[in-house]
Amino acid sequence: MPISRKDLADVGSPEALVKRILQAEPNLLVPVPIQQLCARLGILRIDDLDADGFEGGLATDAKRSEGIILAKRGGEPRRRFIIAHELGHFLMAHHVPDQPGRFLCKNSDLLRVQAKEGDQRQRREVEANRFAALVLMPPHLLRGAMAAFREPNLQHVLTLARDFAVGRETVARAYVQYHPEQIAIVVVGNGRVQRCYRSLSFPTIVCRVGSPVPTGSLYHRSSHRPNIASDIAACSPDLWIDVKRDLRAPVIYEQVYLQQNGFAMILLRLELPPEESAEERRLEEGWRYRFHSGRR
Repeated sequence: MPISRKDLADVGSPEALVKRILQAEPNLLVPVPIQQLCARLGILRIDDLDADGFEGGLATDAKRSEGIILAKRGGEPRRRFIIAHELGHFLMAHHVPDQPGRFLCKNSDLLRVQAKEGDQRQRREVEANRFAALVLMPPHLLRGAMAAFREPNLQHVLTLARDFAVGRETVARAYVQYHPEQIAIVVVGNGRVQRCYRSLSFPTIVCRVGSPVPTGSLYHRSSHRPNIASDIAACSPDLWIDVKRDLRAPVIYEQVYLQQNGFAMILLRLELPPEESAEERRLEEGWRYRFHSGRR
């Protein structure tokens, strides 16, 4: 691999770093050989991490000229994301560790997609996660792979996770971002909402984190089989979004994928109603006026 640290000089943001890497590596393979990439960029080795409460770590010198990545043992997709996350810390010089020369990252750090205002540590973790997702799933390669799929489907998420060798939830975050339709994916743990990822055009989901999955959701049907994506079915839209009165309600379709240890993913697809014609609006407004005024 011809990439070197010189190719990344004076580049600091996750997006700019990955763009420069892709320019130097136009024929990058899938799954991305992240360990080879680390070796070319100053990482001396990747060791197992055995520290309670932490998933990954980075030991480096003050000038960030070389480093050692630590990653907890586990599934290969998970380990690859940890390695890429720590490589992000290593390459972004403005990432200052809590302790000199030493980063330690928890599971919550690897899931973080937003940072509280003014919290620099959280901001570093968000940036490292963005770098990891972009470098493991280069946007042009991900879009190309997604172009083969038409309607949104959790089976596509599973296929992409396999092909790019990353975790399903990592793919889910990118899937809702790049898919042209209005979709969201809800991550469920033991019957409660854990995390929600949605496209920019998808309305705010009314179920708060920690709340039970709505009773009327397809999730509660007993016919689901573990590790197999369910059929797609319509549900009441007000289970998930705020439906405005006096407006035609959109249609929401659900699909469920049960995982192990009580976890699941729920795909939501929003289908907006067709716009009313002028005649339909006139008739409906007239009916609404008669209804509220008591006239017939």
